Amino acid sequence: MNDSSLGSIVRKRILSFMIIGFTAIVIFQLFKMQLLDNYFYVEKSMENSVKKKMIPAPRGVFYDRNFNVIVSNKPAFSIEVLPSEYNVKQNTLIENVLNVKPGYISNILAANKRYSPHIPVKIRRNSDFAFMAWMNENKEMLEGIDYDIELQRDYSFGINGSHIFGYTKEISASQLRERRSIYGMGDYIGFSGIEKQYEDILRGNKGYSLTLVDSRQRTIGRYLEGNEDTSPTKGNDLILGLDADAQLTAEKLFEGKRGALVAIEPTTGEIIAFLSSPSYDLSKFASVTSAEYWDSLSSDMEKPIFNRATQSIYPPGSTFKMLAAIAALDAGIINEKTTINCPGGLQFGDRFFKCMHVHGRIGVVEAIKKSCNTFFYQLILKIGLETWSDYGKQFGFGQRTGIDIQEESPGILPDSAYYDRVYGKRKWTKGFLVSLGIGQGELGASPLQLAKYTALIANNGKSYEPHFVRAYIDKHTSEIIPLSFNKIELDIDQKVFDLIQEGMFKVVNEPGGTAGNAKLDNIEVSGKTGTSQNPHGKNHALFVGFAPSKNPKIAIAVLVENVGFGSTHAAPIAREVIKAYLDKKEIKNDSLKEKVAKVN
Repeated sequence: MNDSSLGSIVRKRILSFMIIGFTAIVIFQLFKMQLLDNYFYVEKSMENSVKKKMIPAPRGVFYDRNFNVIVSNKPAFSIEVLPSEYNVKQNTLIENVLNVKPGYISNILAANKRYSPHIPVKIRRNSDFAFMAWMNENKEMLEGIDYDIELQRDYSFGINGSHIFGYTKEISASQLRERRSIYGMGDYIGFSGIEKQYEDILRGNKGYSLTLVDSRQRTIGRYLEGNEDTSPTKGNDLILGLDADAQLTAEKLFEGKRGALVAIEPTTGEIIAFLSSPSYDLSKFASVTSAEYWDSLSSDMEKPIFNRATQSIYPPGSTFKMLAAIAALDAGIINEKTTINCPGGLQFGDRFFKCMHVHGRIGVVEAIKKSCNTFFYQLILKIGLETWSDYGKQFGFGQRTGIDIQEESPGILPDSAYYDRVYGKRKWTKGFLVSLGIGQGELGASPLQLAKYTALIANNGKSYEPHFVRAYIDKHTSEIIPLSFNKIELDIDQKVFDLIQEGMFKVVNEPGGTAGNAKLDNIEVSGKTGTSQNPHGKNHALFVGFAPSKNPKIAIAVLVENVGFGSTHAAPIAREVIKAYLDKKEIKNDSLKEKVAKVN
């Protein structure tokens, strides 16, 4: 066999092997696609022919303590575009109809470019009826644009509660990266207040509908007659300790005023009423908040976003005199028979600290009733800074209360270490203590801290962490699930509380007391007024109190900025809120279980 014949045979064999090998590969790939990877390609085929649409889940509803709805949900239209089908040449037309600036749609699409072009992008939430009508009239000429029905918060129940409820906001890119297993692009998430704190309880589970579409994504019909669709599950409802009547009264009385109010149920720590004024309109946050509205809030000199009830720090004034009295009595420094002479003030070093009147010799109960400054000037000198500060810490001053809305200031409760840090060691004297005795000086407390302190006095040193939410209603079983909070129990002699409560009763109910404006005809109120000195203008008015005086159901702290005396401006507000809460007509006695069943 010559060389040319041998070469021909080799070439034929190589070609044969190549054909056989190629054929084997094709057969193997067909086998793999048809049998081994069948599930994968079926899924891919479904993606091309079945359109999956998310159905939003309603967030949980908020109820007050009497099962009145105070925050709910309502439907709203949102406009969305599908980038894979949308024609950007429509931008100018749609932007003109939406009355937005040029580039509005392009900016939104650019911000969402990292996501699949087959995922709809919302370009307008809470669209008005005029745009919806225009879309329906022109749907044949609009490519890749559609509307969706979503849910937004409904605040139409009369209560503002902006610093309580907080608001939801579209999830950010960073939050989405962290929680992609739960949330999707365009989802709303609790951003502040109760909405943020109880996000995991409030959010529901989204549903999905499956629709058959053709190659142009036109709808053919429901996939498998809807048998594979999943319905959304509503979030758990929250039952708050708020009382709608008390809250509405507080909001009405604070119209045009700056300040804060906190009312607590002493035995449970539940918040009955809570207000920071001025506030803001939560309905503006139900959908996309306009930049103009946000800028107006941010630049407002009245600071409506700032939560005065939890974040502000005010000298508590004479409302803090009970703290000094408790410390002195419990530590055995004085007793109910101890008297201190009031000649109209106290000379300490080269300074004279004034009292409002000349009271003569006066005991602790009468000193609280008449708000004798001289008594408490001298009392804190007897107590000493460290003992006074230790008792302040027991009542929660100088530290956060742990309330369930997060944004909170610890306030200022000075001790020796504080003065050493601020003024330097051995550079401060006992003269610094004198003002502390009447709640002035380097001392700052929030209205929330004052309400907690008052609740502990009212209930003999026993309560719970202040909190808004008392329970939630399980979305699957409708069972009411109570929430638990830390118990507070002070180791202070009961006789001490008896004396303090007696003094606070006399403040409101006896001639010579400073809070007669808090008195009610059919409910015994106990309390204490205060005036917080303000170097930048008129003083702040304060009142703390509780009612009924025996077996208290409500403890309250009221602060009104820049108006003057607590007896004139704060005590009447407290009186009306107490009345709104306690002086009610008979409420229909449906059980909570029955009310839950009616709603669900």
